[in-house]
Amino acid sequence: MNITTTASKSRQGSNKISTADFVGEAIDQVITVEAKNPGLPHNVTRTFYNAARALVGDRPISMVAAESIIKSVSPGDTVLILTGAGYPPHMPKGEDDGPPGAASLAMALWKGIGAVPVFVCEPCHVDPIVASSMAAGLMIKDSFKDARDRRLGAALAISPRKQTEVKGWVEKIFAEMKPKAVVTAERLGPAADGFLYNLTAQAYMGPETTVEHEVIDISQIVTMAKEKGVLSIGIGDHGNEIGFGRIVETVAAAMPNGDRLCTRVGTDILLPAMMSNWGCYGIEAALAFLLKKPKLVHSPAQEERIIRACQMAGGIDAIYASTEFGVDGLDGETSMACMQFLGNIVRKSLEDPDTGAAH
Repeated sequence: MNITTTASKSRQGSNKISTADFVGEAIDQVITVEAKNPGLPHNVTRTFYNAARALVGDRPISMVAAESIIKSVSPGDTVLILTGAGYPPHMPKGEDDGPPGAASLAMALWKGIGAVPVFVCEPCHVDPIVASSMAAGLMIKDSFKDARDRRLGAALAISPRKQTEVKGWVEKIFAEMKPKAVVTAERLGPAADGFLYNLTAQAYMGPETTVEHEVIDISQIVTMAKEKGVLSIGIGDHGNEIGFGRIVETVAAAMPNGDRLCTRVGTDILLPAMMSNWGCYGIEAALAFLLKKPKLVHSPAQEERIIRACQMAGGIDAIYASTEFGVDGLDGETSMACMQFLGNIVRKSLEDPDTGAAH
């Protein structure tokens, strides 16, 4: 039996889900695989994922997120991308989960849609974000107008150093940039008491505070997006990140001290993943499929370059407080393998079924 006959018969078979959802299922399975140190909470990723999936009609979340972005964002539109977690003294410039994913997704938005990505962060997180974006191939301009009007890459919106100045800063961002979507990746949001917590329920700001300086809550960006009807997508891994306010009861039941650490800030779409970088990569892959641009999925070699650049700029593996090549306790090669798998999923799904040639 030749390949053509087999492929043709396969297409004629019963298929209960759309091709997009078939691809989305594969993507989401990859980015939600758990591989963790025994000291970390287990069996939480899929628990969170299943709860978040129920909120989007029981469809693959990465695909729903990508569809929503394509529907909401046109060429020239601004997408705010919030990232940056971890603070002094252990992580003076933050961790390497967040900036690489944010940079890769920003590149896909810029190259695939023609959007204008704007990274939103605190001053201490700037260096790893800039380094990650540059390694991903996306320049960062100091001037938002240059990024927008001359299509020169992404821009930065750096928070004030005083919490009391955040509200006016957020209002200015929306007035000037008029974002059509907000994406948060590994970006902490306030819990029920208004304070930020890490995954072990230690406060970054609040009672029993472990870190008192350089911590600014910028979740008002998401609050204002909701008020203005702007699409918001939250990506995270342990419930303390913006977005998980949609599934507080699930986080409280699954995580030690979950009720205390869980943010109450929700987003329109929540994508829990093994690590936030992988959640970003999942949406990147879904965008590549929907736009029929498989090259939007960055390569394993590019992944290595981005992670190493992030680390050289000060981002560290938060699990081990280490600068060894790794993210969230996993070897860097694991994230490279993730990109290989996601790239194959997208490329195979876009091949001609009879010839195997790329469309």
